[in-house]
Amino acid sequence: METLEVKMYSDYKSPFAYLAFDPAFALERRCRVRIRWIPFQLRIKGKGERSLYSEYKARYSYLDARRWAAPRGLIIRGPLKVYDSTPALIGGLFAERSGRLLDYSRKVYELFFRRELEIDQPDAIAAVIEGLGMPASGYRDYLGGTGQEAWAQAQREAEADHVFGVPLFVFKGEPFWGHDRLPLLEQRLIEAGLAIAPALESGEGHRR
Repeated sequence: METLEVKMYSDYKSPFAYLAFDPAFALERRCRVRIRWIPFQLRIKGKGERSLYSEYKARYSYLDARRWAAPRGLIIRGPLKVYDSTPALIGGLFAERSGRLLDYSRKVYELFFRRELEIDQPDAIAAVIEGLGMPASGYRDYLGGTGQEAWAQAQREAEADHVFGVPLFVFKGEPFWGHDRLPLLEQRLIEAGLAIAPALESGEGHRR
């Protein structure tokens, strides 16, 4: 049976992308889909650049994120500045080449939202890479070389898909924005006939 692609646009500084990350990849166990992670740089205004109403909204967003995170044992602390997450996002592309995207992303999200990682610092990202058993020198070479084109290509694809925020999923051209849209996305996958039949209970299908 054919496996179809679901795009997932993410940024490591988004608490809602953090909340969506593992549940999105869990869809691969329930439906015949492949989640394709694509980095996208959120453009966020800092304090003093936002309106008062936008400030209220930002505070509420983190409150809401913590509500969703608490039952899962995730810690989300709001960052103390606006980050250019490009070094971390290119790190994700590098980790993906080594088959370590999930391990890398989980670690980056965890440390960042504990305020223990500066995702805009290549040295800090190199340390994460090395801690996961990947070569820090390889990441540095990639960051300054072919990773730049891979990054640029991801941004061009995001522009073509009209991405405006994360997490944003795209299935057959239809966008689903927000971690709380995952049930709606899964329903769409089921409607497309992509659900994986549950395994038979022990003993069934093995009658002699």
